[in-house]
Order: sequence, then C-alpha cells, then structure tokens
Amino acid sequence: MEGDLFPGIGHGSQADGRVLQTFEKSFVQVQDILDQNRLLINEINQNHESKIPDNLSRNVGLIRELNNNIRRVVDLYADLSNNFTRSVEASSEGESSGILKSNGKVNQKRIRSGRQYLV
Repeated sequence: MEGDLFPGIGHGSQADGRVLQTFEKSFVQVQDILDQNRLLINEINQNHESKIPDNLSRNVGLIRELNNNIRRVVDLYADLSNNFTRSVEASSEGESSGILKSNGKVNQKRIRSGRQYLV
C-alpha cells in the first residue's frame, strides 16, 4: 500500500502478526524500564539533596541499577532494530524474486552474508 510506514508489515499474515507482537512486547519492556528509571532518578535526586550519609551511599547502588537499566534499553533497541531489518528484508524478498534489466532479462538476487549480489 502506498503511504505505509512499514511496507510489507501488518497486512494480515501470521508472520506479520508475530513481528508486530514482538515489536509491541519490546516497546512495553522499554517503557517499563524507562518508568523504573524515572523513579530511580527521583530517588537519587532526593538522596543527594538530603545530604544524609546513608542516603548518599545508597545512591551508589541506585546509580548502578540505573546504568544497568540503560544498557538493557540499548540492547532492546538493538534487538528491535535487527528484527525490524530482518522483517523488512524478508518482506522485500517475498515481493520481488528478481530484477528486470533494461534488455528484458531477469537477474536473480542472491543473499550472502546480509548483502545482496546480482548474478
């Protein structure tokens, strides 16, 4: 369909449904972690403002947890990016099995190591 943000995804096939479910699950995980980070940052700020030694030393662990959460978000986005790339590539492979040359002959596409070569 013209104007689709993600062509080839979401047109009713089971594979499209699984891809969208995976994206949704990942985005929910990311949002949960970001919500948790907001709470951690608020607590870290309160502890810092209190200047109470126990609170300040607790911040060390909270900051570690915050850093770990940020790593998890980065990993989730990297996985999302890889999954999206694979699904778009699979979709485009299904749409066209060859490329028509100007002389009317079809060149078949071969995928090797993630790169496309014309043969």
